[in-house]
Parts: sequence; C-alpha cells; structure tokens
Amino acid sequence: MRASATLLAALTAAGAVSATPTWGKPTKPVTDVNPFQGKEYFVNPEWTGKLDQTYNALKSQGKKALADRVRKVQKISTFVWVSRLSELSRIDDTIKKARDVQRKTGKKQIIGLVLYNLPDRDCSAGESAGEFKSEEDGLKLYKDTFVKPYAAKVAAAKDLEFAIVLEPDSLGNLVTNMNIEFCAGAAEIYRDGIAYAISQLQLPNVNLYIDAAHGGWLGWDGNLPLAAKEFAEVVKRAGAIKKGSKVRGFATNVSNYNPYNATGVRENYTEWSNSWDESHYAASLAPFLEEEGLPAHFIVDQGRVHLPGARKEWGEWCNVAPAGFGQAPTTKTNSTVVDSIVWIKPGGESDGQCGFPGAPRAGAWHDEYVQMLVENAHPSVYSKK
Repeated sequence: MRASATLLAALTAAGAVSATPTWGKPTKPVTDVNPFQGKEYFVNPEWTGKLDQTYNALKSQGKKALADRVRKVQKISTFVWVSRLSELSRIDDTIKKARDVQRKTGKKQIIGLVLYNLPDRDCSAGESAGEFKSEEDGLKLYKDTFVKPYAAKVAAAKDLEFAIVLEPDSLGNLVTNMNIEFCAGAAEIYRDGIAYAISQLQLPNVNLYIDAAHGGWLGWDGNLPLAAKEFAEVVKRAGAIKKGSKVRGFATNVSNYNPYNATGVRENYTEWSNSWDESHYAASLAPFLEEEGLPAHFIVDQGRVHLPGARKEWGEWCNVAPAGFGQAPTTKTNSTVVDSIVWIKPGGESDGQCGFPGAPRAGAWHDEYVQMLVENAHPSVYSKK
C-alpha cells in the first residue's frame, strides 16, 4: 500500500546498481503445482453488486459503452477482505456462494481471502487502523476470537480451495518504518500474530501468501535481503508453534497501483530501482527468498493500476488518479515465479480520506472513482475472449 516518501527519496538519492534483473529461474520441483492453474477464480457477488450503482450512473450520463463495460467488470474475481470480527460471517457467505457456483458449473473454485486484523494495524499511516490494541490484550484476542474461528471456517470447507493473503502492510513496516515509535512497539505483535495465523492455516485446501508490500517499497537493493530475512523469521516462528508450517508464497502490490509490466515511458521515480514494476520486483526478490529457504512464488494485485504520469513520487498511495482496473486475473504471467495476476483490493473501496477529491473513509464505496477505473480499464477486462 504505502511506503515513506522520505525513505524513497533517500534511496533514490543514494543511487543503485544499474543491472537489469533477470527473470526468476525455475527451481520448483515437478510436483509443485500452481494452485490457480485449472481453477475458476471465485467472483464475489457482494462486490459485483455494488457495481450496479456504477452501471446506472454511467447509463444515466449517456455513456452506454462504459456502462456495458461495467457488466464485463462484474464477471471478474476479487478477493474477499475479512478485517474485523463482525466480518467473519463473510467467510460463511462466500463459502455458500462458491459452493453454489461449483455445484452448478462443475468447475473447481479457488476463493481469494484476505486476513487483516492485527493489533495496532496500519502503524505508519493510520487510515486503516483496526479494532485490536496491543495494550488491551490485543494479541490474545486476535488469536482466540479472530484467527481461530477464521481457520475453523476455512477448514470446514474441504470441497473448496483458498488463496489467503496475510496482513497487508504489516511486515513491510518492520523493514522500513521502525523509526516510527508505534511501528517499533508493534513489531513483536506483528511477527507473533502472523506466525500464529500461518500455524493455524496449515490446511490442504489453503494456499498462504504473506504480504510483501510492492516494488516501490521493499524492491530497493538494500531492502530486498532485509525483507526476506523478516519473512523467514515469521515463518520460523510459525514452525515453532506447529512443526512443518509453511507458506505458498508472497503477495505484492496489495492495494497499490504499480503495473505488472510497465510499458511505454518508465516513471522517473523508478530510475534507480531494479524493481521498477511488479514483474521485476518478483524477479528481484525471488533469489533472496530462496536464500532464506522460502518459496519464490508470487501473486500480484492488479485491481487498480495508475496511468503513466499519475504520480510524482512512488510514495503516493492513496486513491491515486488517474487510474484504471488493471489486467484481468490470469495464470499467464510470463514468469516462472508468479503464480497469478489477481485483483486483491476491490476497486471502488476507498483507501481513505485522501488523494482524490471527496474520497470517503477507508473501505467505503466511492462510485466516482470507480467510474474512472472503468473508463481506464485494461483491455483484457472488456475485450472478447
């Protein structure tokens, strides 16, 4: 989502090597199967229903072609966020709906979920602060009242497959924002909380992806090894709770706006980075993960992608404009390390009261912004198959 603008400026000023990163080499054993391959991405009707408002608005404006495009967007999968206790029921609703689709179509569904409710959440910005506080026994509450029932619900749905993204932004803050007192104080809570979640979600129908921020945050040469070590420490702690605990890989660009493949003019603020788009970030981080004994597999959020020139600095993260819906979810990634392009952040849900005129609080629907996403959507979203 975000990184300190001061940090990015300092890294840019310091310079970096100019070598172009190579694509990750295939180190996967033959038995290592991409969990998205051959499955249908679950389309969340809760999100697609909100787009009816967008359709009606565009139609009333006489923009029939764009209104018709909304109907194409409504057929695309997005992840379901579970970010507070009251939203645990979303898992039950999603399971029921996915089972209905699977039964009617005969096609195996893979459901994207986000687990997002750490104590002292969003320590560096606060726009997405959560309900648990460390000084109020937040870690125990997180484990007992959130993670345990979350895992139990998913475990009961043995007939479905899940891809679960763990705690966006959290570990990225521990790599770069420990100068912020609140983040420094939350560090052990974050590590232990995510480790516990990993240990409780060791299920045959679950594929776990730790959030790995994005190329403009952790993709700088100096941050790559630090990030890999942080991730390794968390997985190690999970193994201490439950032997053999592991993750499938890492999720990048969650709720951010970086393109998977930057085409045309390269943004000036990426000049000194080898991770200048998300495909290059995955390729850059992969060897450091492998060095730590971690799997080099990625999913990349392309739910929203900025248009060229939309940002002056890489640190701009809030309701960036102009932007559009990015490349539609697919396993055709042209990379040996990227499992799938996905839409993790549902387009239309605000990043917070910042960045775009009239933007509502984080998570609230912002239809004017969605209309822009539709107008600037990637051709894969609406072109004929």
